[in-house]
Amino acid sequence: MANVIETSNLTKYYGKVKVVNDVSLSVRKGEIYGFLGLNGAGKTTTIRMLLGMIKPASGEIFLNGDKLHFGRRGPWDKIGYLVEIPYSYPGLTVRENLEITRRLRRISDTRSVQDIIDKLVLNSHAEKKAGHLSQGNAQRLGVAKAMMHNPEMLLLDEPSNGLDPAGIAEVRDLLRNLALNNGVTIFISSHILGEISKIATRIGIIHNGRLIQEINADSLGTLLHRRLLLDAIDRDGARKKLIEKGFTVKLSQEGTLEIKDDEGAINHPEEIADYLARAGYPPSMFKVEQEDLESYFLRVTGTNKGKEK
Repeated sequence: MANVIETSNLTKYYGKVKVVNDVSLSVRKGEIYGFLGLNGAGKTTTIRMLLGMIKPASGEIFLNGDKLHFGRRGPWDKIGYLVEIPYSYPGLTVRENLEITRRLRRISDTRSVQDIIDKLVLNSHAEKKAGHLSQGNAQRLGVAKAMMHNPEMLLLDEPSNGLDPAGIAEVRDLLRNLALNNGVTIFISSHILGEISKIATRIGIIHNGRLIQEINADSLGTLLHRRLLLDAIDRDGARKKLIEKGFTVKLSQEGTLEIKDDEGAINHPEEIADYLARAGYPPSMFKVEQEDLESYFLRVTGTNKGKEK
């Protein structure tokens, strides 16, 4: 499958600070690429370079196979974007803002304004001035403007900012449908790891300006750590039996017995439960826990409680 977004050794300085450091990434057609990183990791700067808004210090960008030249006309009629704050004319209504976008984009179909209002569930706010919108609905309007011309690519910087859970789910379903049924390529940056894990087909993790990992979402499960937590009435007896079986057993922070899945030891937890029951130490508590994306992210970036070291 062809790459529609590709960077090679992309680097950007602000003063003497290297905010994007030698980033090489690739995004295939119809893919939802989740660009994960803490605030200040370099996500927005990377997106701005992809859009030709700022010039990289070094490196190359290719969109649909064509090299992007800073300062020249790019393929912007095929790209929709939302970067940081979704700017609108505060004194104009949602509908009027979208009508301006329609004309600037030279969209001949006048129904496109109402169509995008329907898609983004903005009907109840269509005649409200943009300056009076909540943060979530202002964000929704920004997404509507980015999608209005049916672009082949969407570059979205934190599109879920300010949205309530229902709004996040609506935007998620809309983006998933665009990628799956319309072949739209979506590059979406976020620090909300749980949301990215629900939508992305591939994930890139950026930290301190460096792209430290790219992974397919369907292979993420093989990278997540697992552990088996269990307890028994005779905890010490159960622990000794497990050690006799060759397991490394520790006392967890919760005060129960813990077996970590360092070497696939808990691929068949039911066999462990059966072994203990037959040995006379039936488990009184038994569960397998899998690391979530947030924990994985904090582990691979070496961060603590979501803050940079």
